[in-house]
Amino acid sequence: MLLRLSTVLVLVLLVACSQAPVREPTATRTGVDFGGQWSLDYALSDNLQASLNTLVRELQRQAERRAQAAGTDPRGPGASVLMGSGSDGASAIIGLAEMADLVSRSPLLNIVQNESGIRVRREDDFALDCDFHDGRPQAVETPLGREFCAWDGHQLVFVLTLPDGLGIRHRLTLGPDGQLLNIASTVSSDRVSQPFTLNRVYRRMDGDAQGFSCEQTLTRGTVCTTETD
Repeated sequence: MLLRLSTVLVLVLLVACSQAPVREPTATRTGVDFGGQWSLDYALSDNLQASLNTLVRELQRQAERRAQAAGTDPRGPGASVLMGSGSDGASAIIGLAEMADLVSRSPLLNIVQNESGIRVRREDDFALDCDFHDGRPQAVETPLGREFCAWDGHQLVFVLTLPDGLGIRHRLTLGPDGQLLNIASTVSSDRVSQPFTLNRVYRRMDGDAQGFSCEQTLTRGTVCTTETD
């Protein structure tokens, strides 16, 4: 299962980098400005292992509740509906966590937003694109699955549905003062009853402020790093 998840992810990254499918854009939201450079705040972001432990505990509770309702052993066959069976079930859960980490680990973001759309450029990763229009969002079929972006209130959501019951969702939420950006990346699978979500929190960067050094590169756009004495 881990191998299949990794293979699908690699293919997704390759297709996302090489193709720019035409979307039916969505309506913009006044007052929501994601534009700018952002740096990952590790202290405010979720810890991968802690989030994985939380998911495992929740799946165990679900298995116990079902077992109690059915009058069976929570470690018996009924648990496989929630968590899979044996090593396959464990691999499926770990696979969700690993994929969520891979698609959300970028330490720097460069977001360009204007009247026509939003482009989220992520360091060492594929970009997220969303065009704007007064009409309704329309899903786009790609060789690997189905994708679309849309506003949900003042949150921007990117959804990618992959083969084998896999799905990736990125939900962008801007803080009240516009200085913090939360990206909740959720990976789901038909093999696990509970999706896995990682929240990454980014701080808005001022490229001219002391403490940061930014430079333009041909391959990665604007790259910013912290200065050291």
